[in-house]
Amino acid sequence: MVQEYIVTTEGLEKIKKELSFLKEHKRKEVIERIQKSREFGDISENSEYEEAKNEQAFIEGRIQELEDIIKHAKVVTAACHNGVICIGSKVAVNIESENSTFQIVGASEGNPSQGKISADSPLGKALLGKKTGDE
Repeated sequence: MVQEYIVTTEGLEKIKKELSFLKEHKRKEVIERIQKSREFGDISENSEYEEAKNEQAFIEGRIQELEDIIKHAKVVTAACHNGVICIGSKVAVNIESENSTFQIVGASEGNPSQGKISADSPLGKALLGKKTGDE
């Protein structure tokens, strides 16, 4: 069965921008580095070449991952009713007398430092389905 990736509209746009950047800039940049490092001679003992090839493998893997996410993305909007928290909802929580605001997002776009909590995280799971005022 194909994995479905739940993302917000904003998250999907961010993924598309990253994919475009990798394809249009990083891929070309690393190919140039590989070509330059070949000029240093024997590639079997060429650390610049090995480093560039490793980066190329990482970039190509990330491109493939992002293309898969886009292909199998299910875009959700914060369309929950009656104050129920769902993916896409922005929530304010009080944890140990400290107020924090988060957006509940799909797993592929979670980033706590940006206030985006994955629905698959323990906090995300605890918040999903709750209503305003719940403890």
